[in-house]
Amino acid sequence: MSESTTAMTSSASVYTTSRFWERLWRTAGLQFVVFFIIAYLIYGNQPQVGASADSLVAFYHGERIRILIAAVFSALNVLNLMWFAAALKTTLTDAGQDGWGAAATASSAALGGLFLLMITVAAALAYAIAGSGNDALVSGLNDFLWVGVVLSSFPRAMLIMAGTFGLWRAGLISNARFASGVAALLLALLGGTTWASGGFWAADGAYSRFVSPLIGLVWIVVVSRLLLSRTPATRAAW
Repeated sequence: MSESTTAMTSSASVYTTSRFWERLWRTAGLQFVVFFIIAYLIYGNQPQVGASADSLVAFYHGERIRILIAAVFSALNVLNLMWFAAALKTTLTDAGQDGWGAAATASSAALGGLFLLMITVAAALAYAIAGSGNDALVSGLNDFLWVGVVLSSFPRAMLIMAGTFGLWRAGLISNARFASGVAALLLALLGGTTWASGGFWAADGAYSRFVSPLIGLVWIVVVSRLLLSRTPATRAAW
């Protein structure tokens, strides 16, 4: 066998090992954070609850291309969320915490499904509905999206809980990091109470729009770094 053929075979074998793929999917959490920020910046500032018809049309119809591009990034990002949860579940299962791993899978599926629903509604508004002249429908769907942001706090909190408690029970994180995870869990749950009629604690307020999502992103980064620091287990397939 020639030297070049040997090199090609060796190179190809690296990409067919379970360790390569497992480590790759352990980066999905970091990819999720990057894609989330990109999609958020492209999407822009969504009109608040009860916004005027002119504001809604200007955003959803006037910024149609931006919203549809953001929808593509966001939909792709749901895949990153699923792979992040799969990598977390695998790590927890290897550590003997199958129950918490199953909880991570279930919560990520619920969160991913809700995200896809919200992405679909926003894309539909931009694609056709906002330009149809049905102001009541556009206003109702815009408010629906804000309600979805608030209610997404619960599957987000469950994912944080599953990962934090599972990793702690497995002895993979310290008590200090466990306490930080519990704090993130409680703060995420608080996001489900943002029903004020206006201001910081409204569905479209600063806590719901910025603080709660930021807490989730920071938690994902911390857990992703932990997953990447561990040597992938040897397994027949991934």
